[in-house]
Amino acid sequence: MNSNQKKKSPFVVIASISCVLLIAILGSVYYKYNTAQSTTNEQEPIDSLPLVENSTPAESTTQSTEGTPSNDIVPKTEPVKEAEPTEQPKENEVEIVNGYIEGQQPATEPTYVNGVLIVNKKNPLPADYDKGEDPTAKAAFDKMAVAAKAEGIELVAFSGYRSYEYQTSLYDRYVAKDGKGEADRYSARPGHSEHQSGLAFDIGEKGREDLWLTSAFGETKAGQWLVNNAHKHGFILRYPKGKEEITGFMYESWHFRYLDGDLATKVYEAGVTLEEYLGLE
Repeated sequence: MNSNQKKKSPFVVIASISCVLLIAILGSVYYKYNTAQSTTNEQEPIDSLPLVENSTPAESTTQSTEGTPSNDIVPKTEPVKEAEPTEQPKENEVEIVNGYIEGQQPATEPTYVNGVLIVNKKNPLPADYDKGEDPTAKAAFDKMAVAAKAEGIELVAFSGYRSYEYQTSLYDRYVAKDGKGEADRYSARPGHSEHQSGLAFDIGEKGREDLWLTSAFGETKAGQWLVNNAHKHGFILRYPKGKEEITGFMYESWHFRYLDGDLATKVYEAGVTLEEYLGLE
């Protein structure tokens, strides 16, 4: 081989250098391109995503694919139960306490229903109603006592007319002893006692004072005689057994009320209280 063959052509050298440079340039471009793509595909951390404002209850049920609430959704909460509205007292609605109308204004006139004077927990007498013992009622009791004595029973009217003032002191004494709730079962508040009308009598038997003002009196011969015969003389057992919710008072085997004419017999035969007979229950 001669010396001319060992030497490379200038063109070949230039071409070789150009290829190397081209490869380097292409490699650099490829590397930058891949780097840019890698940076573009990275996710922003989920914690940096803003919460959705003003989400509705429907939106709060949405969950991510992992089964936990996504940070861009308000977590589901149990609905808040609205409080039950408090029932307000109706205007002019009355409140009943132990049978009485709470806050009731003092009576200015007595109450009559079908001509019958009514005195109970809802219908009081005026404080100045002071007619004393009714003479017709007293005469009827005396006649009844004579009829009972003919059968060996000596009746005693141990309590009749009571004034408003006396009933006040009596009621207050019972309240101090047993409390207002219990006293209201067996003692009338001032103005609400039939004794103030002069038409009511507490009746017992002479010689059996231990049974006065007791339910046991109703089981005696005298008590049974009164239940079966008092109406013939114009009287009714005012507070019978089992009628407390209607009359407002406990059973009082000794308390009898006088009624004019044959009204007592009509009430007795009907087997009802005076309130029921007059349609006031």
